[in-house]
Amino acid sequence: MLRSGFFITILKASRIACLAIAAFALQHSSAAQTQSQPSNVRGTVRDPQGKPVVGAIVTAETGQSAPTATVVTDEKGAYSLSLSAGTYSVKATKPGYANEKAGPLTLGSNETKNIDLTLSPLQDAPAFYDQPQFTVSGVTDTTSLGGHGSDTIVRTRDALAKETAGLTKNETSVPAASLASSERSLRDQANDEPGNFEANRRLGHFLLENGRAEDALPYLEQAEKLRPDDYDVEFAIALANANTANLERGKQEAQSLLRGHDTAEVHHLLADVDEKLGDPLEAVRQYQRAAELDPSEPYLFDWGAELLLHHAPEPALDVFGRGHKIFPQSARMLIGMGASSFALGNYDQAVESVCRASDLAPANSVPYIFLGKMDRIGSISSAALAERLGRFAQLHPESAEANYYYAAALWKRRRGSQVQDLRIQVESLLKNAIRLGPKFAAAFLQLGILYSDERDFQKAIGEYEQAIQSGPQEPEAHYRLAQAYRQVGQPEKARIETDIYERLAKESAARAEGDRREMRQFVYTLRDPQTTQAH
Repeated sequence: MLRSGFFITILKASRIACLAIAAFALQHSSAAQTQSQPSNVRGTVRDPQGKPVVGAIVTAETGQSAPTATVVTDEKGAYSLSLSAGTYSVKATKPGYANEKAGPLTLGSNETKNIDLTLSPLQDAPAFYDQPQFTVSGVTDTTSLGGHGSDTIVRTRDALAKETAGLTKNETSVPAASLASSERSLRDQANDEPGNFEANRRLGHFLLENGRAEDALPYLEQAEKLRPDDYDVEFAIALANANTANLERGKQEAQSLLRGHDTAEVHHLLADVDEKLGDPLEAVRQYQRAAELDPSEPYLFDWGAELLLHHAPEPALDVFGRGHKIFPQSARMLIGMGASSFALGNYDQAVESVCRASDLAPANSVPYIFLGKMDRIGSISSAALAERLGRFAQLHPESAEANYYYAAALWKRRRGSQVQDLRIQVESLLKNAIRLGPKFAAAFLQLGILYSDERDFQKAIGEYEQAIQSGPQEPEAHYRLAQAYRQVGQPEKARIETDIYERLAKESAARAEGDRREMRQFVYTLRDPQTTQAH
Protein backbone atom coordinates (compact mmCIF):
# COMPACT_ATOMS: atom_id res chain seq x y z
CA MET A 1 0.00 0.00 0.00
CA LEU A 2 2.84 2.47 0.80
CA ARG A 3 4.58 1.63 -2.48
CA SER A 4 1.34 2.25 -4.45
CA GLY A 5 0.82 5.70 -2.87
CA PHE A 6 4.42 6.62 -3.63
CA PHE A 7 3.99 5.81 -7.34
CA ILE A 8 0.85 7.96 -7.50
CA THR A 9 2.77 10.96 -6.13
CA ILE A 10 5.61 10.50 -8.63
CA LEU A 11 3.21 10.30 -11.59
CA LYS A 12 1.80 13.69 -10.61
CA ALA A 13 5.30 15.26 -10.59
CA SER A 14 6.59 14.40 -14.08
CA ARG A 15 6.92 11.64 -16.64
CA ILE A 16 10.69 11.54 -16.38
CA ALA A 17 10.67 11.26 -12.66
CA CYS A 18 8.05 8.54 -12.94
CA LEU A 19 10.20 6.48 -15.30
CA ALA A 20 13.25 6.93 -13.09
CA ILE A 21 11.41 5.89 -9.96
CA ALA A 22 9.73 3.00 -11.78
CA ALA A 23 13.11 1.74 -12.92
CA PHE A 24 14.39 1.99 -9.35
CA ALA A 25 11.32 0.21 -8.04
CA LEU A 26 11.69 -2.58 -10.58
CA GLN A 27 15.33 -3.04 -9.60
CA HIS A 28 14.42 -3.00 -5.93
CA SER A 29 11.63 -5.52 -6.49
CA SER A 30 13.98 -7.83 -8.37
CA ALA A 31 16.51 -7.66 -5.54
CA ALA A 32 13.78 -8.38 -3.00
CA GLN A 33 12.64 -11.40 -4.97
CA THR A 34 16.24 -12.62 -5.10
CA GLN A 35 16.54 -12.22 -1.35
CA SER A 36 13.26 -14.08 -0.74
CA GLN A 37 14.23 -17.13 -2.78
CA PRO A 38 14.38 -20.22 -0.55
CA SER A 39 17.58 -21.82 0.61
CA ASN A 40 18.21 -25.56 0.54
CA VAL A 41 19.81 -28.31 2.54
CA ARG A 42 20.50 -31.41 0.48
CA GLY A 43 22.32 -34.62 1.00
CA THR A 44 22.23 -38.39 1.21
CA VAL A 45 21.49 -40.75 4.09
CA ARG A 46 23.59 -43.92 4.06
CA ASP A 47 24.43 -46.79 6.36
CA PRO A 48 28.01 -47.44 7.60
CA GLN A 49 28.69 -49.58 4.51
CA GLY A 50 27.77 -46.67 2.23
CA LYS A 51 24.47 -48.14 1.06
CA PRO A 52 21.58 -45.66 0.69
CA VAL A 53 18.96 -45.76 3.43
CA VAL A 54 15.57 -45.61 1.73
CA GLY A 55 12.57 -44.22 3.61
CA ALA A 56 14.51 -42.37 6.32
CA ILE A 57 12.71 -39.34 7.72
CA VAL A 58 14.83 -36.16 7.55
CA THR A 59 13.73 -33.07 9.49
CA ALA A 60 15.07 -29.56 9.86
CA GLU A 61 14.57 -28.14 13.35
CA THR A 62 15.02 -24.69 14.82
CA GLY A 63 14.82 -25.77 18.45
CA GLN A 64 11.06 -25.28 18.67
CA SER A 65 8.61 -28.10 19.43
CA ALA A 66 7.65 -28.86 15.84
CA PRO A 67 10.06 -29.50 12.92
CA THR A 68 10.25 -26.73 10.32
CA ALA A 69 10.31 -29.15 7.37
CA THR A 70 10.17 -32.91 6.88
CA VAL A 71 11.00 -35.11 3.88
CA VAL A 72 11.64 -38.81 3.26
CA THR A 73 14.71 -40.15 1.47
CA ASP A 74 14.15 -41.60 -2.01
CA GLU A 75 15.43 -44.84 -3.50
CA LYS A 76 18.95 -43.35 -3.65
CA GLY A 77 18.83 -42.21 -0.04
CA ALA A 78 18.72 -38.60 -1.19
CA TYR A 79 16.76 -35.75 0.37
CA SER A 80 16.23 -32.03 -0.20
CA LEU A 81 14.80 -29.52 2.27
CA SER A 82 13.57 -26.09 1.16
CA LEU A 83 14.07 -23.57 4.00
CA SER A 84 14.21 -19.90 4.81
CA ALA A 85 17.47 -18.32 5.92
CA GLY A 86 18.21 -19.22 9.53
CA THR A 87 19.93 -21.64 11.92
CA TYR A 88 18.89 -25.30 11.85
CA SER A 89 19.73 -28.79 13.02
CA VAL A 90 19.14 -31.62 10.54
CA LYS A 91 18.06 -35.00 11.91
CA ALA A 92 17.57 -38.38 10.20
CA THR A 93 15.53 -41.20 11.77
CA LYS A 94 14.28 -44.63 10.77
CA PRO A 95 12.96 -47.55 12.82
CA GLY A 96 15.79 -49.98 13.59
CA TYR A 97 18.49 -47.31 13.32
CA ALA A 98 20.12 -44.94 15.79
CA ASN A 99 19.10 -41.32 15.14
CA GLU A 100 21.69 -39.08 13.48
CA LYS A 101 21.83 -35.30 13.87
CA ALA A 102 23.98 -32.59 12.25
CA GLY A 103 24.24 -28.94 13.19
CA PRO A 104 23.44 -26.40 14.20
CA LEU A 105 24.22 -24.85 10.82
CA THR A 106 23.50 -21.33 9.60
CA LEU A 107 21.85 -21.05 6.21
CA GLY A 108 22.09 -17.77 4.36
CA SER A 109 19.59 -16.37 1.90
CA ASN A 110 19.47 -18.29 -1.39
CA GLU A 111 22.18 -20.65 -0.13
CA THR A 112 22.45 -24.41 -0.64
CA LYS A 113 24.36 -26.65 1.73
CA ASN A 114 25.10 -30.36 1.39
CA ILE A 115 24.78 -32.41 4.57
CA ASP A 116 25.28 -36.18 4.34
CA LEU A 117 24.13 -38.33 7.27
CA THR A 118 24.94 -41.87 8.37
CA LEU A 119 22.38 -44.08 10.10
CA SER A 120 23.80 -47.04 12.02
CA PRO A 121 21.57 -50.09 12.62
CA LEU A 122 20.79 -50.79 16.26
CA GLN A 123 22.35 -53.99 17.59
CA ASP A 124 18.95 -55.47 18.36
CA ALA A 125 17.26 -54.05 15.28
CA PRO A 126 15.15 -56.48 13.29
CA ALA A 127 17.04 -57.58 10.20
CA PHE A 128 14.84 -58.91 7.44
CA TYR A 129 15.23 -62.60 7.01
CA ASP A 130 16.21 -64.53 3.90
CA GLN A 131 13.97 -64.58 0.89
CA PRO A 132 10.61 -66.17 1.72
CA GLN A 133 10.29 -69.81 0.78
CA PHE A 134 7.22 -69.30 -1.39
CA THR A 135 5.94 -67.37 -4.36
CA VAL A 136 2.36 -66.10 -4.69
CA SER A 137 1.56 -66.16 -8.39
CA GLY A 138 -2.16 -65.54 -8.61
CA VAL A 139 -5.64 -65.92 -7.16
CA THR A 140 -8.44 -68.32 -7.88
CA ASP A 141 -12.06 -68.66 -6.83
CA THR A 142 -12.47 -70.54 -3.59
CA THR A 143 -15.15 -73.19 -3.71
CA SER A 144 -15.69 -76.06 -1.31
CA LEU A 145 -12.31 -76.22 0.35
CA GLY A 146 -12.70 -79.60 1.95
CA GLY A 147 -9.35 -80.10 3.59
CA HIS A 148 -8.68 -81.43 7.03
CA GLY A 149 -11.82 -82.87 8.48
CA SER A 150 -15.40 -81.89 9.00
CA ASP A 151 -17.39 -78.79 8.19
CA THR A 152 -16.89 -77.67 11.79
CA ILE A 153 -13.13 -77.71 11.24
CA VAL A 154 -13.40 -75.76 7.98
CA ARG A 155 -15.60 -73.11 9.57
CA THR A 156 -13.36 -72.86 12.62
CA ARG A 157 -10.33 -72.52 10.37
CA ASP A 158 -11.94 -69.70 8.37
CA ALA A 159 -13.11 -67.93 11.53
CA LEU A 160 -9.64 -68.09 13.09
CA ALA A 161 -8.08 -66.69 9.91
CA LYS A 162 -10.47 -63.73 9.88
CA GLU A 163 -9.98 -63.06 13.57
CA THR A 164 -6.20 -63.24 13.18
CA ALA A 165 -6.35 -60.67 10.39
CA GLY A 166 -8.47 -58.48 12.65
CA LEU A 167 -5.94 -58.37 15.49
CA THR A 168 -4.55 -54.91 16.13
CA LYS A 169 -2.22 -53.45 18.70
CA ASN A 170 -3.89 -52.21 21.86
CA GLU A 171 -4.33 -48.46 21.80
CA THR A 172 -4.29 -46.26 24.85
CA SER A 173 -7.80 -45.02 25.48
CA VAL A 174 -8.26 -41.31 26.00
CA PRO A 175 -11.23 -40.01 28.02
CA ALA A 176 -13.96 -38.53 25.83
CA ALA A 177 -13.92 -35.26 27.78
CA SER A 178 -10.20 -34.87 27.10
CA LEU A 179 -10.70 -35.56 23.40
CA ALA A 180 -13.50 -33.00 23.18
CA SER A 181 -11.40 -30.38 24.92
CA SER A 182 -8.44 -31.03 22.61
CA GLU A 183 -10.63 -30.84 19.55
CA ARG A 184 -12.16 -27.51 20.63
CA SER A 185 -8.74 -26.00 21.13
CA LEU A 186 -7.40 -27.25 17.81
CA ARG A 187 -10.55 -26.30 15.92
CA ASP A 188 -10.59 -22.78 17.38
CA GLN A 189 -7.03 -22.17 16.25
CA ALA A 190 -7.59 -23.58 12.75
CA ASN A 191 -10.77 -21.56 12.27
CA ASP A 192 -9.21 -18.36 13.63
CA GLU A 193 -6.08 -18.79 11.49
CA PRO A 194 -7.08 -20.48 8.21
CA GLY A 195 -3.67 -19.56 6.76
CA ASN A 196 -1.77 -21.32 9.53
CA PHE A 197 -0.26 -24.53 8.15
CA GLU A 198 0.45 -26.11 11.53
CA ALA A 199 -3.03 -25.36 12.89
CA ASN A 200 -4.71 -27.09 9.94
CA ARG A 201 -2.25 -29.99 9.96
CA ARG A 202 -2.65 -30.65 13.67
CA LEU A 203 -6.45 -30.60 13.56
CA GLY A 204 -6.52 -32.81 10.48
CA HIS A 205 -4.23 -35.36 12.12
CA PHE A 206 -6.23 -35.28 15.34
CA LEU A 207 -9.51 -36.01 13.53
CA LEU A 208 -7.92 -38.71 11.37
CA GLU A 209 -6.32 -40.48 14.34
CA ASN A 210 -9.68 -40.53 16.11
CA GLY A 211 -11.55 -42.23 13.29
CA ARG A 212 -13.02 -39.14 11.62
CA ALA A 213 -11.38 -39.22 8.23
CA GLU A 214 -14.19 -37.38 6.45
CA ASP A 215 -13.99 -34.47 8.91
CA ALA A 216 -10.19 -34.42 8.68
CA LEU A 217 -9.96 -33.98 4.91
CA PRO A 218 -10.87 -30.24 4.61
CA TYR A 219 -8.17 -29.28 7.14
CA LEU A 220 -5.54 -31.55 5.62
CA GLU A 221 -6.33 -30.24 2.15
CA GLN A 222 -6.02 -26.67 3.42
CA ALA A 223 -2.64 -27.53 4.92
CA GLU A 224 -1.59 -29.00 1.56
CA LYS A 225 -2.50 -25.75 -0.20
CA LEU A 226 -0.33 -23.84 2.24
CA ARG A 227 2.62 -26.25 1.88
CA PRO A 228 2.12 -28.38 -1.26
CA ASP A 229 5.20 -30.60 -0.93
CA ASP A 230 4.83 -31.68 2.68
CA TYR A 231 5.09 -35.49 2.75
CA ASP A 232 3.38 -35.87 6.10
CA VAL A 233 0.27 -34.00 4.92
CA GLU A 234 0.18 -35.75 1.55
CA PHE A 235 0.31 -39.13 3.24
CA ALA A 236 -2.41 -38.12 5.72
CA ILE A 237 -4.69 -37.07 2.83
CA ALA A 238 -4.17 -40.40 1.08
CA LEU A 239 -4.86 -42.23 4.34
CA ALA A 240 -7.99 -40.18 5.02
CA ASN A 241 -9.40 -40.94 1.57
CA ALA A 242 -8.56 -44.62 2.04
CA ASN A 243 -10.65 -44.59 5.21
CA THR A 244 -13.70 -43.09 3.50
CA ALA A 245 -15.63 -44.09 0.42
CA ASN A 246 -12.95 -42.42 -1.74
CA LEU A 247 -10.87 -45.57 -2.17
CA GLU A 248 -9.87 -44.93 -5.77
CA ARG A 249 -8.77 -41.40 -4.92
CA GLY A 250 -6.83 -42.70 -1.95
CA LYS A 251 -5.06 -45.20 -4.20
CA GLN A 252 -4.20 -42.56 -6.80
CA GLU A 253 -2.78 -40.26 -4.14
CA ALA A 254 -0.73 -43.07 -2.58
CA GLN A 255 0.64 -44.10 -5.99
CA SER A 256 1.56 -40.49 -6.73
CA LEU A 257 3.25 -40.20 -3.35
CA LEU A 258 5.16 -43.43 -3.97
CA ARG A 259 6.91 -41.97 -7.00
CA GLY A 260 8.90 -39.66 -4.77
CA HIS A 261 8.77 -41.57 -1.49
CA ASP A 262 9.35 -45.32 -1.74
CA THR A 263 8.50 -45.90 1.91
CA ALA A 264 7.06 -48.84 3.80
CA GLU A 265 4.07 -46.88 5.07
CA VAL A 266 2.99 -45.88 1.55
CA HIS A 267 3.24 -49.50 0.34
CA HIS A 268 1.28 -50.62 3.38
CA LEU A 269 -1.41 -48.04 2.69
CA LEU A 270 -1.66 -49.21 -0.91
CA ALA A 271 -2.00 -52.78 0.33
CA ASP A 272 -4.90 -51.82 2.60
CA VAL A 273 -6.63 -50.01 -0.28
CA ASP A 274 -6.07 -52.86 -2.75
CA GLU A 275 -7.58 -55.35 -0.31
CA LYS A 276 -10.64 -53.13 0.13
CA LEU A 277 -10.93 -52.77 -3.66
CA GLY A 278 -10.94 -56.55 -4.09
CA ASP A 279 -7.43 -56.99 -5.48
CA PRO A 280 -5.77 -59.31 -2.94
CA LEU A 281 -2.89 -60.27 -5.25
CA GLU A 282 -1.69 -56.68 -5.52
CA ALA A 283 -2.41 -56.20 -1.82
CA VAL A 284 -0.18 -59.09 -0.74
CA ARG A 285 2.63 -57.80 -2.97
CA GLN A 286 2.39 -54.37 -1.38
CA TYR A 287 2.32 -55.88 2.13
CA GLN A 288 5.44 -57.85 1.25
CA ARG A 289 7.20 -54.75 -0.09
CA ALA A 290 6.35 -52.82 3.08
CA ALA A 291 7.85 -55.61 5.20
CA GLU A 292 10.98 -55.71 3.05
CA LEU A 293 11.54 -51.97 3.43
CA ASP A 294 10.72 -51.96 7.14
CA PRO A 295 10.65 -55.44 8.75
CA SER A 296 8.80 -54.16 11.80
CA GLU A 297 6.29 -56.22 13.75
CA PRO A 298 3.16 -54.54 12.31
CA TYR A 299 4.25 -54.86 8.69
CA LEU A 300 5.38 -58.48 9.03
CA PHE A 301 2.19 -59.40 10.86
CA ASP A 302 -0.10 -57.82 8.27
CA TRP A 303 1.74 -59.62 5.46
CA GLY A 304 1.27 -62.96 7.18
CA ALA A 305 -2.37 -62.20 8.00
CA GLU A 306 -3.14 -61.40 4.36
CA LEU A 307 -1.68 -64.74 3.29
CA LEU A 308 -3.66 -66.62 5.94
CA LEU A 309 -6.88 -64.79 5.11
CA HIS A 310 -6.67 -65.91 1.48
CA HIS A 311 -6.06 -69.58 2.25
CA ALA A 312 -2.27 -69.69 1.96
CA PRO A 313 -1.43 -71.19 5.38
CA GLU A 314 2.05 -72.49 4.53
CA PRO A 315 3.35 -69.10 3.33
CA ALA A 316 1.58 -67.47 6.29
CA LEU A 317 3.31 -69.85 8.71
CA ASP A 318 6.64 -69.00 7.07
CA VAL A 319 6.10 -65.26 7.62
CA PHE A 320 4.68 -65.58 11.14
CA GLY A 321 7.37 -68.07 12.17
CA ARG A 322 10.25 -65.93 11.00
CA GLY A 323 8.54 -62.86 12.40
CA HIS A 324 8.39 -64.63 15.76
CA LYS A 325 12.16 -65.14 15.68
CA ILE A 326 12.61 -61.39 15.21
CA PHE A 327 9.90 -60.41 17.71
CA PRO A 328 9.72 -63.24 20.26
CA GLN A 329 7.58 -61.15 22.63
CA SER A 330 4.82 -60.58 20.08
CA ALA A 331 1.76 -62.54 21.19
CA ARG A 332 -0.04 -62.01 17.91
CA MET A 333 2.86 -63.50 15.92
CA LEU A 334 2.38 -66.67 17.95
CA ILE A 335 -1.39 -66.49 17.42
CA GLY A 336 -0.76 -66.17 13.69
CA MET A 337 1.47 -69.24 13.84
CA GLY A 338 -1.27 -71.09 15.69
CA ALA A 339 -4.01 -70.15 13.24
CA SER A 340 -1.77 -71.13 10.30
CA SER A 341 -0.92 -74.48 11.88
CA PHE A 342 -4.60 -75.09 12.58
CA ALA A 343 -5.43 -74.40 8.92
CA LEU A 344 -2.82 -77.01 7.95
CA GLY A 345 -4.34 -79.60 10.31
CA ASN A 346 -1.41 -79.47 12.74
CA TYR A 347 -3.62 -79.07 15.80
CA ASP A 348 -1.08 -79.90 18.49
CA GLN A 349 1.33 -77.36 17.05
CA ALA A 350 -1.50 -74.82 16.78
CA VAL A 351 -2.43 -75.23 20.44
CA GLU A 352 1.21 -75.09 21.54
CA SER A 353 1.77 -71.76 19.73
CA VAL A 354 -1.33 -70.10 21.15
CA CYS A 355 -0.59 -71.42 24.64
CA ARG A 356 2.78 -69.67 24.40
CA ALA A 357 1.00 -66.49 23.34
CA SER A 358 -1.20 -66.69 26.44
CA ASP A 359 1.88 -67.13 28.62
CA LEU A 360 3.45 -63.92 27.27
CA ALA A 361 0.54 -61.82 28.54
CA PRO A 362 -1.64 -63.92 30.86
CA ALA A 363 -4.20 -61.15 31.41
CA ASN A 364 -4.86 -60.75 27.67
CA SER A 365 -8.13 -62.49 26.76
CA VAL A 366 -7.42 -62.89 23.03
CA PRO A 367 -5.21 -66.05 23.08
CA TYR A 368 -7.71 -67.82 25.36
CA ILE A 369 -10.57 -67.07 22.97
CA PHE A 370 -8.55 -68.63 20.14
CA LEU A 371 -7.86 -71.70 22.29
CA GLY A 372 -11.54 -72.03 23.17
CA LYS A 373 -12.55 -71.92 19.51
CA MET A 374 -9.87 -74.41 18.53
CA ASP A 375 -11.19 -76.78 21.20
CA ARG A 376 -14.50 -77.06 19.35
CA ILE A 377 -13.09 -79.79 17.15
CA GLY A 378 -13.16 -83.27 18.60
CA SER A 379 -9.56 -84.34 18.01
CA ILE A 380 -7.87 -81.86 20.36
CA SER A 381 -7.31 -83.32 23.82
CA SER A 382 -4.45 -81.11 25.01
CA ALA A 383 -4.21 -80.84 28.77
CA ALA A 384 -2.20 -77.63 28.31
CA LEU A 385 -5.17 -76.06 26.52
CA ALA A 386 -7.53 -76.88 29.39
CA GLU A 387 -4.98 -75.59 31.89
CA ARG A 388 -4.74 -72.23 30.07
CA LEU A 389 -8.52 -71.93 29.90
CA GLY A 390 -8.60 -72.58 33.64
CA ARG A 391 -6.23 -69.67 34.10
CA PHE A 392 -8.53 -67.58 31.89
CA ALA A 393 -11.47 -68.30 34.20
CA GLN A 394 -9.37 -67.60 37.27
CA LEU A 395 -8.06 -64.27 35.98
CA HIS A 396 -11.41 -63.19 34.51
CA PRO A 397 -14.12 -64.67 36.76
CA GLU A 398 -16.65 -62.08 35.52
CA SER A 399 -16.16 -63.03 31.89
CA ALA A 400 -18.96 -65.14 30.44
CA GLU A 401 -16.61 -66.47 27.75
CA ALA A 402 -13.96 -67.46 30.30
CA ASN A 403 -16.47 -69.49 32.30
CA TYR A 404 -17.97 -71.07 29.19
CA TYR A 405 -14.74 -72.09 27.48
CA TYR A 406 -13.28 -73.58 30.64
CA ALA A 407 -16.48 -75.52 31.31
CA ALA A 408 -16.55 -76.90 27.75
CA ALA A 409 -12.89 -77.92 27.97
CA LEU A 410 -13.35 -79.67 31.31
CA TRP A 411 -16.42 -81.61 30.20
CA LYS A 412 -14.76 -82.68 26.97
CA ARG A 413 -11.86 -84.18 28.99
CA ARG A 414 -13.92 -85.92 31.68
CA ARG A 415 -12.71 -89.30 32.78
CA GLY A 416 -14.31 -92.14 34.79
CA SER A 417 -14.54 -91.65 38.54
CA GLN A 418 -14.03 -87.88 38.34
CA VAL A 419 -17.23 -87.28 36.39
CA GLN A 420 -19.56 -86.52 39.31
CA ASP A 421 -17.34 -83.92 40.93
CA LEU A 422 -16.51 -82.49 37.52
CA ARG A 423 -20.19 -82.28 36.62
CA ILE A 424 -20.85 -80.00 39.59
CA GLN A 425 -17.96 -77.73 38.64
CA VAL A 426 -18.93 -77.58 34.97
CA GLU A 427 -22.58 -76.89 35.75
CA SER A 428 -21.53 -74.05 38.05
CA LEU A 429 -19.26 -72.52 35.42
CA LEU A 430 -21.96 -72.66 32.75
CA LYS A 431 -24.55 -71.12 35.05
CA ASN A 432 -22.06 -68.36 35.81
CA ALA A 433 -21.61 -67.80 32.07
CA ILE A 434 -25.40 -67.54 31.63
CA ARG A 435 -25.68 -65.17 34.58
CA LEU A 436 -23.00 -62.96 33.09
CA GLY A 437 -24.37 -63.26 29.55
CA PRO A 438 -28.13 -63.93 29.65
CA LYS A 439 -28.24 -64.29 25.83
CA PHE A 440 -25.18 -66.52 25.63
CA ALA A 441 -26.67 -69.25 23.43
CA ALA A 442 -23.53 -71.40 23.41
CA ALA A 443 -23.59 -71.65 27.21
CA PHE A 444 -27.23 -72.82 27.18
CA LEU A 445 -26.35 -75.36 24.49
CA GLN A 446 -23.38 -76.70 26.45
CA LEU A 447 -25.49 -76.97 29.60
CA GLY A 448 -28.04 -78.97 27.61
CA ILE A 449 -25.27 -81.26 26.39
CA LEU A 450 -24.14 -81.81 29.99
CA TYR A 451 -27.69 -82.79 31.05
CA SER A 452 -28.11 -85.03 28.00
CA ASP A 453 -24.85 -86.81 28.78
CA GLU A 454 -26.24 -87.37 32.28
CA ARG A 455 -29.49 -88.61 30.65
CA ASP A 456 -31.53 -85.84 32.26
CA PHE A 457 -33.37 -85.12 29.03
CA GLN A 458 -36.12 -82.92 30.48
CA LYS A 459 -33.54 -80.48 31.81
CA ALA A 460 -31.65 -80.74 28.55
CA ILE A 461 -34.77 -79.81 26.55
CA GLY A 462 -35.20 -76.64 28.58
CA GLU A 463 -31.59 -75.57 27.96
CA TYR A 464 -31.77 -76.33 24.23
CA GLU A 465 -34.93 -74.24 23.95
CA GLN A 466 -33.19 -71.39 25.76
CA ALA A 467 -30.25 -71.67 23.34
CA ILE A 468 -32.62 -71.38 20.39
CA GLN A 469 -34.36 -68.34 21.89
CA SER A 470 -31.16 -66.58 22.92
CA GLY A 471 -29.53 -65.82 19.62
CA PRO A 472 -29.15 -66.63 15.93
CA GLN A 473 -30.51 -70.10 15.35
CA GLU A 474 -27.63 -72.52 15.02
CA PRO A 475 -28.45 -75.93 13.54
CA GLU A 476 -26.82 -77.89 16.38
CA ALA A 477 -29.32 -76.71 19.00
CA HIS A 478 -32.26 -77.99 16.92
CA TYR A 479 -30.46 -81.26 16.17
CA ARG A 480 -29.80 -81.94 19.85
CA LEU A 481 -33.32 -80.85 20.80
CA ALA A 482 -34.72 -83.37 18.31
CA GLN A 483 -32.58 -86.10 19.85
CA ALA A 484 -33.80 -85.20 23.36
CA TYR A 485 -37.45 -85.25 22.25
CA ARG A 486 -36.98 -88.76 20.90
CA GLN A 487 -35.54 -89.86 24.21
CA VAL A 488 -38.63 -88.65 26.11
CA GLY A 489 -41.09 -90.18 23.65
CA GLN A 490 -42.20 -87.10 21.65
CA PRO A 491 -41.54 -88.15 18.03
CA GLU A 492 -43.66 -85.41 16.41
CA LYS A 493 -41.71 -82.65 18.14
CA ALA A 494 -38.52 -84.49 17.23
CA ARG A 495 -39.60 -84.54 13.55
CA ILE A 496 -40.32 -80.79 13.56
CA GLU A 497 -36.94 -80.01 15.09
CA THR A 498 -35.21 -82.33 12.62
CA ASP A 499 -36.84 -80.49 9.71
CA ILE A 500 -35.73 -77.16 11.14
CA TYR A 501 -32.22 -78.51 11.65
CA GLU A 502 -31.96 -79.72 8.05
CA ARG A 503 -33.19 -76.39 6.69
CA LEU A 504 -30.83 -74.35 8.87
CA ALA A 505 -27.91 -76.64 8.08
CA LYS A 506 -28.42 -76.09 4.34
CA GLU A 507 -28.73 -72.32 4.82
CA SER A 508 -25.64 -72.24 6.99
CA ALA A 509 -23.64 -74.26 4.47
CA ALA A 510 -24.75 -71.95 1.67
CA ARG A 511 -23.69 -68.86 3.63
CA ALA A 512 -20.34 -70.41 4.46
CA GLU A 513 -19.80 -71.33 0.82
CA GLY A 514 -20.68 -67.79 -0.22
CA ASP A 515 -18.17 -66.37 2.25
CA ARG A 516 -15.50 -68.70 0.92
CA ARG A 517 -16.19 -67.66 -2.66
CA GLU A 518 -15.82 -63.99 -1.70
CA MET A 519 -12.49 -64.64 0.02
CA ARG A 520 -10.46 -65.55 -3.07
CA GLN A 521 -7.66 -68.07 -2.65
CA PHE A 522 -4.00 -67.41 -3.41
CA VAL A 523 -2.18 -69.66 -5.83
CA TYR A 524 1.31 -70.19 -4.45
CA THR A 525 4.38 -72.36 -4.92
CA LEU A 526 6.75 -73.49 -2.19
CA ARG A 527 10.46 -73.17 -2.96
CA ASP A 528 11.71 -75.98 -0.75
CA PRO A 529 12.64 -78.65 -3.33
CA GLN A 530 11.43 -81.39 -0.99
CA THR A 531 7.99 -79.90 -0.49
CA THR A 532 7.48 -77.67 -3.55
CA GLN A 533 3.92 -77.86 -4.73
CA ALA A 534 1.29 -75.57 -6.20
CA HIS A 535 -1.85 -74.73 -4.22
